[in-house]
Amino acid sequence: MTGTQRRAQLLDVSRTLFAEKGFDNTSIEEIAARAEVSKPVVYQHFGGKEGIYAVVVDREMQALLAALTGALEGGGHPKALVERTALALLDYVERSEDGFRILVRDSPVAQATGTFSSLIGDIATQVEHLLADQFKRTGLDPRTAPMYAQMLVGMVALTGQWWLDAKSPKKQDVAAHLVNLAWNGLKGLERRPTLTKPRTDPSPQQSLDVE
Repeated sequence: MTGTQRRAQLLDVSRTLFAEKGFDNTSIEEIAARAEVSKPVVYQHFGGKEGIYAVVVDREMQALLAALTGALEGGGHPKALVERTALALLDYVERSEDGFRILVRDSPVAQATGTFSSLIGDIATQVEHLLADQFKRTGLDPRTAPMYAQMLVGMVALTGQWWLDAKSPKKQDVAAHLVNLAWNGLKGLERRPTLTKPRTDPSPQQSLDVE
């Protein structure tokens, strides 16, 4: 193999192992053995397990970010944007199951290279501008858009994590139900929502009086 080919092979092998076992339970020895090379070859290309993991995570982050931001491009009705974003995430989960498993795991290395939560935060930042425009048109406070963007994108992301293992119903149905909840909920937003006041239980004396 050329150096480029060997690097690509090691990344593919490591990606599979990290998805199966996680960062902590994967060793350089296992990576080398599955790639049928010596340990020094792995160190030569990536400097160690942390280096190869950082590259794997970065590639997956870029792929998912491109899919989600692509779904938000081109404008359109806010409901259509939510639909496209939900389907884009589920498409990625279906197409890159190993990569998604790696992204949603916590790792000490991921804290430095970027995490799934930081990626979701980036997407929410883009969504909040769309929501702010929608809020202005409907008389809602646009200053609350960042908070609603986090809620909406978080809901999509958590649904993707659930579907990663459930794989049922099919992704189009999952996306439709997700948008049903998100859009119909957004459509009926109150301008100044408040929590229902908790009911106060009667004191023992009051209970006795009633009896």
